[in-house]
Amino acid sequence: MRTFVIGDIHGTYKALAQCLKRSGFDHARDRLIALGDVCDGYLDVKQCFDELLKIKNLDLILGNHDFWAREWATRGIKEDVWLSQGGDNTVASYADEGMPPAHVELLQNAHPYLEWDNRLFVHGGFDPVKSLSGQSLETLIWDRNLINDAWKKYLRGEDHCYTQFKEIFLGHTPTQLFNLSRPLKVCNVWDMDTGAGWAGKLTIMDVQTKEYWQSDPVQELYPGAVPRRTVRKLQLGDRGQGSGDSL
Repeated sequence: MRTFVIGDIHGTYKALAQCLKRSGFDHARDRLIALGDVCDGYLDVKQCFDELLKIKNLDLILGNHDFWAREWATRGIKEDVWLSQGGDNTVASYADEGMPPAHVELLQNAHPYLEWDNRLFVHGGFDPVKSLSGQSLETLIWDRNLINDAWKKYLRGEDHCYTQFKEIFLGHTPTQLFNLSRPLKVCNVWDMDTGAGWAGKLTIMDVQTKEYWQSDPVQELYPGAVPRRTVRKLQLGDRGQGSGDSL
């Protein structure tokens, strides 16, 4: 069994299908750790969940957009900020039927973080000063301090910043902010969000070998699609955290 990690999907089923095919992923034998934000962005959220549910060994990490979608699916909450930042496409993906129980259950069982083989998988980040059990959910799904600090340490020549883990895999912060269209490694932190929620690509990686495969640019797969109505332009070094931080 191989173990793969995949970045923020954001409703791009066509990109997800390409990544699974190009990597030779075996739905029955291989393991997939999805770093969150399956929801919001492009229009194929339902198809993304349908595909993920076919995978026998799936671990879904909760992302900030998944949290918003779960609030809608379980409590009927549709905040304007969520709808404008891709939530309306999630709602449209389910037409008038609402989210089916299997999709809701997957979101309800999503991990706030996952530890495996001395590696950490998390959507946003964490506060290294605190224990993992002491982290707030808001920090785990919204934080960008970790990747920003790792970037600064990397520029200073440090190569293993967070010694409690061999490696850390996260999403949430598009690598385009670092002028990259591929996964970013700084110190022992891997940023796997290669911009599928915008105009970038979706990326899947073999955790052990670090070989990775990418989809075509998502706007070639979804020409003319608008993934979200309003955004706040994020700058490199932005340490924003909270409901106004839209990515």
